Amino acid sequence: MADIIDYKIIGDDMQLVEIELDPGEGVRAEAGAMMYMDDGIEMQTNTGGGFFKGLKRMFVGEIFFVTNFFNTSLGKKHVAFGAPYPGKVIPIDLKRFNGEFICQKDSYLCSAAGIEIEIAFTKKIGAGLFGGEGFILERLVGDGMVFIHAGGMIIEKNLMPGESLRVDTGCIVGFSNTVNYDIQFVGGFKNALFGGEGMFLTRVTGPGIVYLQSLPFSRLADRIYSAARFSNKGETKGIDGIGGNLLGGLFGGDTKF
Repeated sequence: MADIIDYKIIGDDMQLVEIELDPGEGVRAEAGAMMYMDDGIEMQTNTGGGFFKGLKRMFVGEIFFVTNFFNTSLGKKHVAFGAPYPGKVIPIDLKRFNGEFICQKDSYLCSAAGIEIEIAFTKKIGAGLFGGEGFILERLVGDGMVFIHAGGMIIEKNLMPGESLRVDTGCIVGFSNTVNYDIQFVGGFKNALFGGEGMFLTRVTGPGIVYLQSLPFSRLADRIYSAARFSNKGETKGIDGIGGNLLGGLFGGDTKF
């Protein structure tokens, strides 16, 4: 049985979630996600259930250790968790999803004490080889609140039985365990090579809820990498080179205000 926690989501484009804990209540999060906490909250970092539990998390791209935060005081206390890049925090009540929700790796932010994080294999090998986000998905199991993070704007799609949607694979955040997840070739030689969307798209088929994100971290990282390598007159530079050019422009008289 997961702890029943109160929360509020703060911010717009770079959100965080602040959780209110009654005496004795707890919340778990990936190591490094905590932003601030009141006096009276005790941190306990461990593998979250043994060595093999830690290995499973590493297998899906998470950190080996998890940190638990418990309110050991006699009054209500608060602890807040921030996402690693710009985007939205999505609150997921697992009771709404019959105790189970599937999400992309790296999207888990925090959850009420008592929620389990398991490995969810995709049903077909094609999804793993060409899905863009890897063969392994996360299965969040329990009866409490989970908070996941996504980049950019969030869209919730409620698919009817048999209704399908084709999506850029990286844009999928998570979905109900009733949703079928598969990979489909885009079709056409020019589409595959020059369409800019990759060779494969993800097909999700209802019934169930699917959450989509407008700015996957992989897409953001690609843009940053391209800007770092090809700056100025097409010269290949590292990030330090870009920083040097920017500072030189600011203090060398090239930039006008």
